[in-house]
Amino acid sequence: MDKDKAEFLKEFGDGYGYPDGPKSIDEIRATEFKRLEGLVYLDHAGATLYSELQMEAIFKELTTTVYGNPHSQSDTSMATSDIVREARQQVLEYCNASPGEYRCIFTSGATAALKLVGEAFPWSSQSRFMYTIENHNSVLGIREYALDQGATACAVDIEESVHCGKSLIKVFQHSSQRRHECQDYKAAGDTYSLFALPSECNFSGVRFNLDLVKMIKEDSENVLGGSGFHRNKWMVLIDAAKGCATQKVDLSRYPADFVAISFYKLFGYPTGLGALIVQKESANLLRKKYFSGGTVAASIADIDFVKRREDVEESFEDGTTSFLSIASIRHGFNLLNSLTVTAISRHTASLATYLRKMLLDLRHENGAEVCSLYRGQASMDMGPTIAFNLKRPDGSWFGYREVEKLASLSGIQLRTGCFCNPGACAKYLDLSHRDLLSNLEAGHVCWDDNDIVNGKPTGAVRVSFSYISTYEDAKKFLDFLHRSFVTSGNHCTRPYRGICVKSIYIYPIKSCGGFSVESWPLSYTGFLHDRGWVLKSLTGEILTQKKVPSLGLISTFIDLSRGILVVKTPRCKDKLEIDIGPDSQKHARDQINLHARRYDVQVYSDDVNVWFSNAVGRPCLLLRCAINRNFDHSKENGSAEGCRDVKSQLNFANEAQFLLISEESLSDLDSRIKLAHVEEGAQQSPIRISPNRFRPNLIISGGEPYAEDSLRTLKIGGNLFTSIGGCNRCQMINMTSEGGEVIKSKEPLATLASYRRQKGKILFGILLRYEAVAEEEQDRKYSRIKVGDEVHPSI
Repeated sequence: MDKDKAEFLKEFGDGYGYPDGPKSIDEIRATEFKRLEGLVYLDHAGATLYSELQMEAIFKELTTTVYGNPHSQSDTSMATSDIVREARQQVLEYCNASPGEYRCIFTSGATAALKLVGEAFPWSSQSRFMYTIENHNSVLGIREYALDQGATACAVDIEESVHCGKSLIKVFQHSSQRRHECQDYKAAGDTYSLFALPSECNFSGVRFNLDLVKMIKEDSENVLGGSGFHRNKWMVLIDAAKGCATQKVDLSRYPADFVAISFYKLFGYPTGLGALIVQKESANLLRKKYFSGGTVAASIADIDFVKRREDVEESFEDGTTSFLSIASIRHGFNLLNSLTVTAISRHTASLATYLRKMLLDLRHENGAEVCSLYRGQASMDMGPTIAFNLKRPDGSWFGYREVEKLASLSGIQLRTGCFCNPGACAKYLDLSHRDLLSNLEAGHVCWDDNDIVNGKPTGAVRVSFSYISTYEDAKKFLDFLHRSFVTSGNHCTRPYRGICVKSIYIYPIKSCGGFSVESWPLSYTGFLHDRGWVLKSLTGEILTQKKVPSLGLISTFIDLSRGILVVKTPRCKDKLEIDIGPDSQKHARDQINLHARRYDVQVYSDDVNVWFSNAVGRPCLLLRCAINRNFDHSKENGSAEGCRDVKSQLNFANEAQFLLISEESLSDLDSRIKLAHVEEGAQQSPIRISPNRFRPNLIISGGEPYAEDSLRTLKIGGNLFTSIGGCNRCQMINMTSEGGEVIKSKEPLATLASYRRQKGKILFGILLRYEAVAEEEQDRKYSRIKVGDEVHPSI
């Protein structure tokens, strides 16, 4: 055992790892989660993982038992009804809910359970919907039903403190929202209002004090002040989808009216199944309009008559329940109960407390804090969910998407963004309404890559633990942070001395394979015919290797003397030869937009498109860039959408006419990958990093590694080129084709990310623009570059 783990166990050993359980955490991981080998999974708040033994038990049951539709009287149907009834009881027991007071309604998920409450609640113009600011969108959506019925809505902040050993809870109301014209409030004995809170915030991990349940229901005047709404009959809804995975909602102590839960958040499987636990009396107040199969005792088709079923569950479960999924949940509960939720809570708390402490201790070399942690007040209990953002030594922010992408390359799965909790996100990130609207106007929406707007984060990084998490998971994540965000990644370069062109590559069809040549002519768009063709789906989508990896299996070659483009792939028996001579320009024309540029394109015949459709595995069209007909319209939409060389004519290249890498830089990268491979103790041989992965047009040799970064202009064989900056790399360089298959790994991007990162970009190679002379453009007497040409840089 290493020293760090020994220190961890010294502090947390009493709660970590189920010391009194049937299996230790190490045994659980070794026998029930073998598929996690080499992977660090830290998104249990999004979805925890099912046990392999759990799935074996479910599969055995489903393959040895016949289950029928429970809306029948056959033997198999009656047996299914018994299983569903037992499952309801197990759900109630999990929340310590008396079956005499509560009912369990199965839904398609926690969101459906919350929606059911919203649409059936007895809203009136005198009602009020009050909810904590830290609530999931699925709870905020209830507001639509309330406002639509004339009720008011109001977000609140909860503050908790301890005075003389007693917990004090205060509720601070935000401004009221009302959609219809306000009416004078008049107390009514049958007016109902709803208070909603999560048992645990899925953004920050704050666990709310459920004493609020009794306070709202029994002492609303003290809690709500003189608003007048305290005279309503208040009902309480708890969103326990996240919280009850590691801490039960004890309804014998906190008699909430409604509790929404999600089973995949509890034990991974099944998805698409949740439950609403509801007090019987509260259920009788809900006003459900729709009826369906299973919810009625009788109905008449041609007159307005329906007799609804009286049982709570039957009256609210529309259609046939997901009875096979319901039959599966008992195996999940058996798993949790074997460990006990108390032990799970202690286990996950030890990991979360340890990680929070270590994150707060992170420092840059200049002493600046690395981590800004988002958490509740000191008096508030915290669950196993941790949200934070990372800072650079100068105090500026690392983008959370950068953290997520680099973590993924290191085999670490986590979550970033606002996690569908806009109130908590704005609260902890200190985003005003103006900030939020400004971010939206800047183009930021949920799940996009706009992680920093106007110098402020738009979301956060989230790590969350569950019953299967380990110390090793937390330690590997901390090591990743040290390696990627605390240690320096600077690399010194020295000038070039005596360099030349080592290789030349041409890529006729965008995202398909290229070919090497000894010499090739230049044109005003770059190398002649380079990225001159593109494949487009029938829906208009431009096909790239990121989306369609099979493009990497297509090889190309151009015979200039014959004026022929030759295309091959293992997926097609015959090669394809395409005429690219002057007479081939007489095909039909079309227009497409790509990288904020508008192109006139040549459309090919059906036989060509059929060949490529077979090669790619989906219907597509081959298009050729028409000569001298691409127009930069970046000014029209205010963005070049990734195209950096807006001054030059381009074919279908992403950013620039040329990409240059050096042989020495490639060799250095290869050595680093091999060293990391040895340090990780990997058994298999490290992957070979060939230059083709980077799709360069020019490979040069003779200088120091990464000296190309400092180039501003250079001459090759008398031709002048201007550098427009480093090339930002993506996961495409992790894909390679071997033996007719496309193989993806974490390298070389993972190693590049460890030392070639600048402001969120992972750079390797430089982009060039050819400075063609005017006479050359007019006469098209293009120069050539050949292997062996001397390179004269200007730094």
